[in-house]
Amino acid sequence: MTIQQRKKSLIFLGKFLSQFKPEGIFPKENIPFNDLFLEVISALIGRAYETNPWFTRANVLYALSSWADALQTEKIEQWLDNYTLSDNPSVKNVGVIMAGNIPLVGMHDFISVLASGHRIKAKLSSNDKLLLPVLAKYLMYIEPAYKDKIVFVDEQLKDIDAVIATGSDNTARYFDYYFGKYPHIIRKNKNSVAVLTGNETNEEREGLADDIMLYFGLGCRNVSKIFVPDNYDFNLIFKALLKYKDLINYQKYAHNYDYNKAVYLMSVDSDIRNSLLDNGLVLLKKDIHYASPIGTVFYETYNHIEEVDKILKKDADKIQTVVSNAPEIHNKIPFGTTQHPELWDYADGVDTMKFLSGL
Repeated sequence: MTIQQRKKSLIFLGKFLSQFKPEGIFPKENIPFNDLFLEVISALIGRAYETNPWFTRANVLYALSSWADALQTEKIEQWLDNYTLSDNPSVKNVGVIMAGNIPLVGMHDFISVLASGHRIKAKLSSNDKLLLPVLAKYLMYIEPAYKDKIVFVDEQLKDIDAVIATGSDNTARYFDYYFGKYPHIIRKNKNSVAVLTGNETNEEREGLADDIMLYFGLGCRNVSKIFVPDNYDFNLIFKALLKYKDLINYQKYAHNYDYNKAVYLMSVDSDIRNSLLDNGLVLLKKDIHYASPIGTVFYETYNHIEEVDKILKKDADKIQTVVSNAPEIHNKIPFGTTQHPELWDYADGVDTMKFLSGL
């Protein structure tokens, strides 16, 4: 299969996914094999929620729509033209162990292996096991050569030449033990942060609310901690977050919010109780750590923003993305973009396509 065939198949996949919007499903004409797949995916959106209650209809639709935005012709060209990819590569079996924290979180690894010309052996998370196999089947209809390039496995990965694995810090040690002998990318826990100056526009604060609340905050690209200047007016954030006020009516989220609130309020540490801020939807807790629980965002205050930049550089191995508009902060992205990564925005900053093209 040539590189042009691989590009073309991803373009067709993007066009198919363009029928899914955050607001709903809007069928289009002239989409190949729509009669076979549109209703199937539509039905699976509901079944995904039954399998994993965090995968609400809104969250799954948002994920599908985001991938439609990413898989546009010019973006696919811009992404893959940066690499020397062969029409007839020496095909390797690449084992991919996928996470399941947000819908289709393993999609980028999946399309990267296929675009590189290798064969994927994918082990899905039990939390996200329905959608990707059907999208894989769609690709097989578009390009029958994929039938020999895509395998989903339930058991331990075997007969592989390389590994890409995503998990927690604990599972990363397991992955290192079992797969360290292969060429590998092994990802650990990371979190995203925002650095505020107090001069953000209303639009930027609305974007920050998306960065925090989309997918209930479960993604590694969701902002879980903010740095704010001394005497910052937290009502500015609380006001922006209210666009997600209906989430508190979602039982699973509300249980986490209530539990964490009770734990903090009952703490023997008066500093925890006194620093806790609450708007009935999200808790803001002063904390030096990065990984905050559901319904909670950690915060720290600063006197000089340059000191924050130094902290973030020192803790770079713990951080996925940094959101800010401050010129003093390096390697930042704009507010509201954390859940809209481009194809060349690699997890943990590790160039997956460079790894795959070098096998």
